[in-house]
Amino acid sequence: MIEIEFRKVGKSFMDRQTMTARAAVSDVNFSIRSGEVVSIIGPSGCGKSTLLNMGSGLYLPTQGEVLVGGQKVTKPVSKVAFMLQKDLLMPWRNIRQNVALGLEIDGVNAEERKRIADDLLVKCHLKGFEEHYPYQLSGGMRQRAALARTLAVDPQVLLLDEPFSALDAQTKMVLQQDLAKTLYEHKKTALFITHDLVEAIALSDRLLVMSERPGTIIEEIIVDLPHRNNPLERRKLPEIGPLQGRLMELLKVGKESVELEMH
Repeated sequence: MIEIEFRKVGKSFMDRQTMTARAAVSDVNFSIRSGEVVSIIGPSGCGKSTLLNMGSGLYLPTQGEVLVGGQKVTKPVSKVAFMLQKDLLMPWRNIRQNVALGLEIDGVNAEERKRIADDLLVKCHLKGFEEHYPYQLSGGMRQRAALARTLAVDPQVLLLDEPFSALDAQTKMVLQQDLAKTLYEHKKTALFITHDLVEAIALSDRLLVMSERPGTIIEEIIVDLPHRNNPLERRKLPEIGPLQGRLMELLKVGKESVELEMH
């Protein structure tokens, strides 16, 4: 089953200085199957986050269409959840209350909210911190809480926008492990944005490489490697180096082609 699909999608924004429309992405076509993790990589400003915003319904495409669960996206989609670089936990709510926020908005009763939140906090290694407040937790622990909050509403699709980029290397690898295991065990579908090429390879079933702005998909790479639920083990595989090298070549080629066009 295809969970999310982009069909000939383009998105333009008005440049207020020139009062002309400028394309952020153009002719983007891809789909993600149920339970699959796909990473998008590309140069800064190529429209990666714009794609995530269209996937959630926060933006509507200028051309083409986005479908979630076979339904055209025309407004924010309740079964699509975001996880961002910043945890965005509410400082006046304790960790359990933060995790249960989406459930509260959906009208789930207090007893069920507590049960779901506490279960996820155990799975995200935050048992015993339910009554703590965000300022009492480390950056890595806050991101674990953000992941638990994302999963609490049982989303159909997870959109992950560089969720670990602000963390130190050791904490990042621990959270990559937690995320990979959680996505695998819950059979979740995810679209992941990262600038870290090894992170993309370690976590993904497929990689989509984007060109410079206006961004479009220039290559799809299938990551036919074991241990998608265990990125620490996948990182040890000898195939990682050549895959990383291929991605570096593609990103360089994309940059050079744009420079040639400009000249």
